[in-house]
Amino acid sequence: MTHVVTFPGLGLEFTLNRVAFTIPIIDRPVYWYGVIIVSGLLLAVYLCMRWAPRYGIVPDHILDMMLFAVPAALIAIRAYYVIFNLGLYQREDGSLNWAAILRYSDGGLAIYGAIISSVIVLLIFCKVRNINFLAFADVGVHGLFIGQLIGRWGNFMNVEAYGSATTLPWRMCSESIAAEMFSKGYVDQAGYEAILSGALGVHPTFFYESAWNFVGLILVYFLGKKWRRYDGECFLFYLAWYGLGRAWIEGLRTDSLYLFVGSSIRVSQLVAAVCFVVAGGILLWNRFRPHDKNDLYVNRLKAQQEQAEETKED
Repeated sequence: MTHVVTFPGLGLEFTLNRVAFTIPIIDRPVYWYGVIIVSGLLLAVYLCMRWAPRYGIVPDHILDMMLFAVPAALIAIRAYYVIFNLGLYQREDGSLNWAAILRYSDGGLAIYGAIISSVIVLLIFCKVRNINFLAFADVGVHGLFIGQLIGRWGNFMNVEAYGSATTLPWRMCSESIAAEMFSKGYVDQAGYEAILSGALGVHPTFFYESAWNFVGLILVYFLGKKWRRYDGECFLFYLAWYGLGRAWIEGLRTDSLYLFVGSSIRVSQLVAAVCFVVAGGILLWNRFRPHDKNDLYVNRLKAQQEQAEETKED
């Protein structure tokens, strides 16, 4: 399906097609959303493998962990969305429509599901392989930032994950946005026509989150390279930074998951706010505590290796 998306205040117009290409033999469409998500994943894995030694992590361990993390995330991102939107996947008799639940191409994925499952998988993986979890998590959050800043452009191609109505210069407009905003009661007939004309638009929240994650990636990169004082500092920074941004951005969106039917509590906003408060509090507490960089996992490994080499020489 083709959409014409405009940013009238910026003088930009895009004709978007959800389908990237079609596989000839089976006549199966491949969507831009999937292409972008996979591209983000591959780039995240590649860069994390390059940066892993900085944290004392063997690059091959990144690949080994991903063999378990990716399948778990594919299940979790859907499960998280379905759990908080269960009514959409129930038949009239209350039974679950498993065909609809398993139809990923219809949309309905939640990044928090992937984050939660990745943490669980990483905890188990590090326990089995005897690797420091916090050091591995410090590497992993670089990948989360990369995957999210790229993956949000898949939402742009699908013309989804946008915010409430606005007249800001960078407002986003399209016929499909106008129709959905009107059908859900976010705008009246006059608002519908204003979006069609470009006088009114919506917040491009997909871009807000992508840009927020890009800045977060730059900050966490230099934190890990130059300023990290203890294992887990990058991990905590990710939770605080992403939580702060998501709590704000989620408040602008019109497609939020709510805690339960009729509730005014947005699930992602609540989770984001808790992450920001808890992780931010721990970061602040640690800022005033002394830390010896020799206690970093990577430095402890180096010390052990040097000691082993000295023992061999003796």
